[in-house]
Amino acid sequence: MSGCTPIMNENSVRRADCESALRSSAPEPDASSGGYLRNRDNIIFQQGDSTMQVDIKQGNILESDADLIIVNLFEEVTEPAGATGAVDKALDGQISKLIELGDCSGELGETTLFYTLGRLPAPRVLVVGLGKADAFDINNARIAAAKAIRAARNAGAKQAATMVHGAGAGAGGLDAAEAAQALVEASLLENYEMPAQRSGEADAKSVETLTLLEYNADAIPLLETGVRTGRIVAESAIFSRDLSATPSNIATPAYIANKAMDVAKETGLDITVMEWGEMEELGMNILLAVAKGSDEPPKFIILEHNKEKADELPTIVLVGKGVTFDSGGYSLKRAEGMWKMKYDMSGAANVLATLRAVALLNLPLHVVGLMPLVENMINGHAQKPGDVYKGMTGKTMEVISTDAEGRMILADALAYAGRFKDARAVIDQATLTGAISTALGQQAAGLFTEDESLKARLLAASEATGERLWPMPMFDEYKASIKSDFADVKNSSSPDRAAGVSTSAKFLQHFTEDYPWAHLDIAGMSWTKKPRPMYPAGAAAFGVRLLVHMLQSWGS
Repeated sequence: MSGCTPIMNENSVRRADCESALRSSAPEPDASSGGYLRNRDNIIFQQGDSTMQVDIKQGNILESDADLIIVNLFEEVTEPAGATGAVDKALDGQISKLIELGDCSGELGETTLFYTLGRLPAPRVLVVGLGKADAFDINNARIAAAKAIRAARNAGAKQAATMVHGAGAGAGGLDAAEAAQALVEASLLENYEMPAQRSGEADAKSVETLTLLEYNADAIPLLETGVRTGRIVAESAIFSRDLSATPSNIATPAYIANKAMDVAKETGLDITVMEWGEMEELGMNILLAVAKGSDEPPKFIILEHNKEKADELPTIVLVGKGVTFDSGGYSLKRAEGMWKMKYDMSGAANVLATLRAVALLNLPLHVVGLMPLVENMINGHAQKPGDVYKGMTGKTMEVISTDAEGRMILADALAYAGRFKDARAVIDQATLTGAISTALGQQAAGLFTEDESLKARLLAASEATGERLWPMPMFDEYKASIKSDFADVKNSSSPDRAAGVSTSAKFLQHFTEDYPWAHLDIAGMSWTKKPRPMYPAGAAAFGVRLLVHMLQSWGS
């Protein structure tokens, strides 16, 4: 296979040549296959719906003629004040009456709908609860905003106007920009509808316009800053959701490489797309062992923000697992859950989305994104249990389970990360183990690191964004579980499944170099079974907001 390495967005000739090569690299449908279809041109992929426009206006919320206006209420408040008090007065004390009856309590996320019946220009008022005032924080502001948008959708409102939760004096003490960012992030993420390949018009309810109303003109510039940041972060997460939810017959390694080039063109990121031959020259034989079972050629994508300033700025490397479909290989997965394996590239999608946000925010860092992309399938060339491969580091690995393929492609990706000398951190994220879901459910992702400074940064970002991480053990004793009689290491401790999440992390650590490293196992968080605020059912893009926040803090 020929190499194709587009570098620098300005080089339009090389870029065009590479795009053509990428788009032609996937096999065409074979008429003899009984209709088996892998041609993306026969399907127009529908993107997820979150096209909400966000405006900022100076003015009084009482004068808004939106379909619905949103005000808020803290728990244990008996007499509403501020904008909520003004609305209550216009409604002849309806809000106060329901507070007295206990039907409008201000509990976090509670929503109560009122009809104005001509007493205000807006036909509806929504009161959203902020919870207890002394417990209010940025995460509660997001929950309230998400719940309000969901209620507005359910009410059929197309245009909504809202006060900025937590930005007023005595209303939580949030900075106006921070509060606006939280509101916009939560509103866009909650307004999102997972894409579906259906004929006909979509019938989902959606808020089309959200107007942030602020009476104080001096606060408008801060709100504008927050709205811009919130939109960039939310739309980047939505990009990851769309990519992760794309069916695997469409979202092949070549397709994702094209998407990465689109992002590079949009943002000015530098991009390199390595083909099989280049990976082979580098000795990425562990990664290629997974790829050779599929007709879809693998790709290895390198994205860089501020590449030209790499010697001046701190370097952070992000690595994302990109298995575009995981059958399990010869260690075949069970049929009932295999359809979800299109999500097995969520780590790579998150890295691409994070780099998009980093570039649009123009953070003062040198940020690198590494995306190894493969399919894990079965054919006569596929890897087999018992095979031994030498990776980029020169270390050898024995295959015990072909279904432990994610750690295999990350092994060579983490080795490649060592090329970025003096990196302040290398952070990988992967849907690596089912065991992490057993351990933590859909409440947190697993955090594995022995670097206390990096752990502190990640946990601080987790706390600030509500994307929860839980530190997991990395005891040296786990090394014994991946010791091989035939190679330096084996890719699974099977059939002994004890501490599977930690032995998997120890396997990855074997291929890291002398840099601060953390592994995020997001398998339990990559898609949402039961909707919760900001996370409708489907692809979650968990980790995008967390990493963007961490990088913003690092850059500041």
